[in-house]
Amino acid sequence: MPIDVFMTQLSPTMTEGKIVRWLKKEGDQLESGAVMAEIETDKATMEMEVVDEGVLHSIVSPEGSTVQVGAVIAVIAEEGEDVPDDYMPEPAIAVEPAAEASVPEPAPQETAQPASKSEPVQKAMQEKAIEAAPKSTSKRIKASPLARRMAKKLGLSLSAIRGSGPGGRITKADIEKASKAGIRIGLGEAANIPPPRPLPDGPLPYHEDEYEKLENSMMRKAIARRLVESKQHTPHFYLNADISMARFLDLRAQLNEAAAGSFKLSVNDLIIKAVAKALVDVPEANASWTQTHTLRHKHAHVSVAVAIEGGLITPVIRYAEQKNLVEISAEVKELAERARAGELQPEEYTGGTFSISNLGMYGITRFAAVINPPEGAILAVGATEDRAAVVDGEIQVNPMMTVTLSCDHRVVDGAVGANFLAAFKRHMEAPAGLLL
Repeated sequence: MPIDVFMTQLSPTMTEGKIVRWLKKEGDQLESGAVMAEIETDKATMEMEVVDEGVLHSIVSPEGSTVQVGAVIAVIAEEGEDVPDDYMPEPAIAVEPAAEASVPEPAPQETAQPASKSEPVQKAMQEKAIEAAPKSTSKRIKASPLARRMAKKLGLSLSAIRGSGPGGRITKADIEKASKAGIRIGLGEAANIPPPRPLPDGPLPYHEDEYEKLENSMMRKAIARRLVESKQHTPHFYLNADISMARFLDLRAQLNEAAAGSFKLSVNDLIIKAVAKALVDVPEANASWTQTHTLRHKHAHVSVAVAIEGGLITPVIRYAEQKNLVEISAEVKELAERARAGELQPEEYTGGTFSISNLGMYGITRFAAVINPPEGAILAVGATEDRAAVVDGEIQVNPMMTVTLSCDHRVVDGAVGANFLAAFKRHMEAPAGLLL
């Protein structure tokens, strides 16, 4: 009898997946362990393997479909099996939550499939998608994202540039040519600004030709969902501390000089070690909340926020309190590279007990981060900058850094958070202890 193939949960937090590419076509023989499709989850694009062997009789959900976990995406039959014409698994068509349904999304394009006995099912789905697709009335200037960024940076007016790409699309080469010609805002013809017009009917007060609609990825949806849940259900409070970085930066410079190129420690590498030591000093801060118990963690599994295309992910440095600086540095670099390539496995970005978010490299001096449940706290690290400080009754200029600890008040009380920050500050300002 036919076997339904379901959307598999490929990551612990996955609730739906987007079919990026089918690697098998209808009529192909399926062998256990072979890769059937590539699925975009909330964390990365992952491979979905064949579990039940047979012949791929029909593909229910085409490439581009967003499908709930547990929904049918394909049907497998035994070789030579006659599947009844009325066998029709429930097709999984992308359905957005009610709160996000105000902007009509164009239906995903169906990919051509070989004719099969499920062709009437697919044809009906295609006709339905075509009927639901909104008519495009956009009159915006066609330009690649790179061309738009270049034009904005150079002060170029896209309306004064003639695109050489398909359909008059403005490309990078067009921007470079226009830059040499000096087509800049204010230097050419006066801008043709249209008069005010009535706002469109509907929930959004924007005209379709005045914005670019970007589909939310599975990762961006997951980030949005988790952050809303965190702020709604986790009682945040915040503690700040200013840290003198003079001895810290001096030690880092000495270590990198002594390494003679064999390794290079970043500021974040030493911060991870300082956090791990502070968690050992104040284990009450290394905790998670459940409805029945508070979990006091025995090891410092430190999550490090890494920005990737389309969002961020938090690879975990496990047993950070037991690793030296060189080991931490090498592991952070490897995990960050694999995170940006979308190659992390679920066990590499889940199971953290405490998080670090560092925006210092962007020039941000202080900020408050949102806790990543079920962790009980996250440390936001700002940039190091020269500040005037009173030392022994005299005003001196010292490199200083501000950190902000976001705490879950259910497990990390004010005194516990203050003790943790004091321990962290002590390790940062006496950094030789990080080598012990």
